[in-house]
Amino acid sequence: MTAWTSRIGPSAGTIYVTVAPVLRCWAAAESFSPGNRGPMALARLQGKVAVITGGGRGIGRAIARRFANEGAAVLVAARTESELRSVVAEIERAGGRAAYGIADVSSEADCARIVAAARERLGSIDILVNNGGDYGPVKPVEEITPEEWDRVIAVHLRGAFLLTRLVLPEMYARNSGAIINISSLSAKSAFAWGSPYAAAKAGMLGLTRVAAAEAARRGVRVNAICPGPVTETKMSKDLGQILAKRLGISADAQLAGFLNTILQGRGQTADEIASAALFLASDQASAITGQSLNVDGGAAFS
Repeated sequence: MTAWTSRIGPSAGTIYVTVAPVLRCWAAAESFSPGNRGPMALARLQGKVAVITGGGRGIGRAIARRFANEGAAVLVAARTESELRSVVAEIERAGGRAAYGIADVSSEADCARIVAAARERLGSIDILVNNGGDYGPVKPVEEITPEEWDRVIAVHLRGAFLLTRLVLPEMYARNSGAIINISSLSAKSAFAWGSPYAAAKAGMLGLTRVAAAEAARRGVRVNAICPGPVTETKMSKDLGQILAKRLGISADAQLAGFLNTILQGRGQTADEIASAALFLASDQASAITGQSLNVDGGAAFS
């Protein structure tokens, strides 16, 4: 399938877009990732356009692939071009439609470019998934610098706010839309040495509830997902190594001890989080808004 690219804006905030010019016939749907649905199954996001931040790997990548598998055109945004190109290539090989933007979601200008690129190349935005972020410093409160604190809050909470405010007007005009904020188990449970991350993720729950209250009568649903430990991701692995070092134990022992506190006794997968996101983005969740859905194997109960 032939594709073309365009470059928008200065290099510091460049948006690179790769778009397949024509969607493949839905009769070829069996080429999509196996196991998610049969070729005759109804595509739950057919004709929708989704913007997914943190889309180069881990949870964001899994959500992008699942949404594309269900008929959505997706724009993935993150800071690492090679990872974004890989995700777009995967989706296009499977017959989907995708674009990517290199961006720091804490930047107002970068967020504006993401939204503009999605509209120009894919169409009006129906779904926003705020997933971008990183864990930040693994330190007690008194050792965290204001700069470290501000950076984590900016990437998670400011980024979600900036993109939400940009997409809401067109969703209101259309009287439809879905916004999903990827929060965390850390927003609901107490874990040492991660206060900026926990505060940012808890803030995302507050943003979710207020945005849902404002948007509910205007056709837009806003929900959050609180994943537990998605042990396959780079962030989870890096965090485990740092925690193990601080505790003076092996990484395997640290992980086993943590997973033992979860009812299912295991971590979650990125695909499991993607399944929850698909549900909340689809019409199957038409009566659900302002909620935070725990996808954590039974770790938190609020």
